[in-house]
Amino acid sequence: MSEFAGSAIDHMGIGVSDILHARDFYEQALKPLGITLMMSIETDPPQSTPRRLGFGSAGKPFLWLHHAPVPSHGAHIALIAQTHEEVDAFHAAAIAAGGKDNGAPGIRPRYHANYYAAYVLGPDGVNLEAVCQLATRAPWPA
Repeated sequence: MSEFAGSAIDHMGIGVSDILHARDFYEQALKPLGITLMMSIETDPPQSTPRRLGFGSAGKPFLWLHHAPVPSHGAHIALIAQTHEEVDAFHAAAIAAGGKDNGAPGIRPRYHANYYAAYVLGPDGVNLEAVCQLATRAPWPA
């Protein structure tokens, strides 16, 4: 587990304009990080479109999608990756799912020497980041 894993946040929600399109994107983009669709809360009475979708890992949903008349455009969500390779796989999967590159995988020394991250704009302009803050590779050549 990352030494930066401590958080006071239990879960977060993202408002999306098309929950089915967003579901497909997030399922593909988050899979390399071990984050999967865990819950679908239906409308009452049930319809073809779910009311809320919960993504998570280790038995707990923590990222919720819901339909919103005004989506969460401009939100920035950083998700923990355990390795640089997970960051790379997240970036590739998110682009393949239709996301737009907002920062290729790489070290971001302005944050600290081990901040390895990638950024992708998902549906409705949400800036998704996968970040590994552990020294998982040999030192860079001089």
